[in-house]
Amino acid sequence: MIAAEALAAGLDTPTLCELAGLPRNARDIRDAFEQALSEAGIELPDPGLARRHALRRLAARLINGEIALADLATDDWWETEVETVEERSFVALIPQCGCCIEYTLGLDQRTWATELRIAALALTSSPPIGPGC
Repeated sequence: MIAAEALAAGLDTPTLCELAGLPRNARDIRDAFEQALSEAGIELPDPGLARRHALRRLAARLINGEIALADLATDDWWETEVETVEERSFVALIPQCGCCIEYTLGLDQRTWATELRIAALALTSSPPIGPGC
């Protein structure tokens, strides 16, 4: 989807065109993505910074209703090296797995959902961490 959006925005490289047609779970998608960035003269960010950008996008998707609360536990967000208070607050509320929502959060689910949305809003409202956010 990102490749299709980049094409629509006017960025056009051979590999980007190829990437736009690949399914999300394609085998060599990472290599194609890196090649497309290289062809466009865009430097790949370091993994830690990229992860922090992804965390901010996750918070925005949560606020916009594009992701369910239970879907937050599908990635290893607790391993993200956060640097700001807003990032820490948001990550601290993301359970490590789906069962953790019910058994280990120490909050009722309604309170947790409210606190998570407040933390997501605080993160998306905070100053950007750098280019790309």
